[in-house]
Amino acid sequence: MARVFINNVDSYIGKQLAEVFTSTVVGSTVEDAAEDDEGSQKAQVKYEVVGTVSDKNAVVPSCVNQVVEGDHIDEVLVSLMQCDIIVYDTTSSDQQVEDCLIACSALHEQIANFKTPKTFICLSSVMTWSKTKPNEPAIEDEPEQPFTEEDYRRRKPHPNFKNEINVEKQVIKFGKTDKTRFLTYVVAAGLPYGAGEDIFHYFFKVAWHGESEALNIIGSGENIVPTIHVKDLGNIMVSVADARPKTRYIVAVDDSMNSMTEIITCISKNLGTGNVMNISREEALLIPEITQRVFDILSVNLRLEGTWIKEGAKFEWVSETGLLENIGAVVDEYKRTRGLLPIRLCVLGPPASGKSLVASQLCQHYKLHHLKIADIIHQAIDKLEKQAARAESEEGEEDDEGAQQAQETLDLLNESKQENNDRYEDQYIIQFFMEKLMSMPCQNQGFVLDGFPKTYNQAKELFGNKEEPEDEEAPRLEYNEKLMPEVVVSLDADDEFLKKRIMNLPESVVAGTHNTEDLFLKRLAEFRSINTDDQTVLNYFDELEVHPEHIDIAADSSSNMSQVVEKIVKTVGKPRNYGPTEEERLELQRIAMEKAIKKEALEKMELQRKEEEERKETKRRKDEWSARVKEVKEQEEEVLQAQSYPLRNYLMKHVMPTLNQGLIEVCKVRPEDAIDYLAEYLFEHNPQVD
Repeated sequence: MARVFINNVDSYIGKQLAEVFTSTVVGSTVEDAAEDDEGSQKAQVKYEVVGTVSDKNAVVPSCVNQVVEGDHIDEVLVSLMQCDIIVYDTTSSDQQVEDCLIACSALHEQIANFKTPKTFICLSSVMTWSKTKPNEPAIEDEPEQPFTEEDYRRRKPHPNFKNEINVEKQVIKFGKTDKTRFLTYVVAAGLPYGAGEDIFHYFFKVAWHGESEALNIIGSGENIVPTIHVKDLGNIMVSVADARPKTRYIVAVDDSMNSMTEIITCISKNLGTGNVMNISREEALLIPEITQRVFDILSVNLRLEGTWIKEGAKFEWVSETGLLENIGAVVDEYKRTRGLLPIRLCVLGPPASGKSLVASQLCQHYKLHHLKIADIIHQAIDKLEKQAARAESEEGEEDDEGAQQAQETLDLLNESKQENNDRYEDQYIIQFFMEKLMSMPCQNQGFVLDGFPKTYNQAKELFGNKEEPEDEEAPRLEYNEKLMPEVVVSLDADDEFLKKRIMNLPESVVAGTHNTEDLFLKRLAEFRSINTDDQTVLNYFDELEVHPEHIDIAADSSSNMSQVVEKIVKTVGKPRNYGPTEEERLELQRIAMEKAIKKEALEKMELQRKEEEERKETKRRKDEWSARVKEVKEQEEEVLQAQSYPLRNYLMKHVMPTLNQGLIEVCKVRPEDAIDYLAEYLFEHNPQVD
């Protein structure tokens, strides 16, 4: 098995290289590999990838067989010696450039100890050509001729990329010592795009969010940017490893020679608002995502053409014609790789069931667009009025036809409204919704439909598939996948519950809304009337096996229907977006800290309250015990006193007189032993003794 070493397999390019190598049969890119039996047997073997990681906490691609500790040079060298192909990417950081030179130099010193021949491929960038003097145009007033591999000795690097060109020269030099045992190559790649994006990620991200009115173009944007799809770059690297061509310096670019303005405009139109705006270089460097390295790369102005990849490499291109020609597939790939898939929800239910409250919380949780009938109509009318107003402005000459169409549509809408009791016909409302659902924000992030569609026919018109499949043999879907909600929720409640809910609302909240008693009862009756037949809006979803989730709102005891929202969130799953921004993350941390402090304060207050209650209870019990002890003592004294009355009477009558007389006698006589004398006296004069 052919082993391949790739540095930083957790990086943007490293991941793609690992995936391409491990999915490719060894020698399959060589044209005559299948002609000989030994080659045919070898063709059944795929590459095995080992490599380092730039972040120890990063998720390593599953296709990587072994991860080597990059900080341990000796361990890396042992791994390099066990590999047949060594690929070092130097396009992302200065550290990668340094690591590449160390690895190639170490292998060069060990050539005599190689058990099998090795191929070292340095993946560099076109920035080592950045300051090369352009070729003269073949025809006057035509663009200059592009550079090819034959011009590589003339290349002049960008001032900030001098280390890269030095490494390129050293790598090629090391490969001249013993070509039978150690071959070295340099592949100069154009700006990579595709998968989750890297150098162009800032533009894709801003366009996807849609929060900026326009996508930024740095400077004039007239610079020609050489590009390459990252998967095509991987295929080129495999082709070099398989073919081991005589050309040691290879240019890896696609056929496009687009300007930065063309690229940014294309991204904006296919992922964002469609608008672009030029900003100065100073303004660009103030953007956190635009580092000095990124800025330098995006400012490159080169016309390059790869000769060997056209004539010597044998692989199937993913994007040979460039980013602009394949923008649809590139955008889909970007969304899929980043997990930026839209969440499409629909919340239905009777009036006063809390549809808007639930929908707004879902939008906040998932960062979706809240689509309410009134808002959609207002936005559509406002847009038409602005378009129609252009006809009266001086700048509206170029868009006369569009302005006229907008005015005609407004006239039809006003006429329809007058003829239908101040309501717009379904066909117009459905058209407004369809335009909104197909807009970039809704297609990027997703949406929550709030109470619409209301009827079976409205749902069929809105979600029905009106397009024929591109593949004639493919079955035709009954609904438009880009519009159909993935989760439909029906908030259920009986009329009595809904009436009580409205009655409990404050007068200030109800006044001026459609929740007054008369309007509410009218709306409720209308809702019940259109949801009694078999062809209800919920039946439409059931027929298409998008089964609605019924939730009884009467079972929700929370004040803001959070229990209902939690059930829906559990059904939908995790958000599919970029997550919180830095500002939102800090705000969430602040809120969490405030909650923690508040919780701690409440717990402290609760503890103090319990301690105070325990103290009071202890005091109450102590006082109660003391009172009971005193009461018992008094009762005992009363009993003792009551029991002592007979004894006292007896003593006073029979004992005390004799005792008093005896004491008097003792005083008179004053005997030597007074006690003995008194005892004898009492015995002699005891009245009970005869």
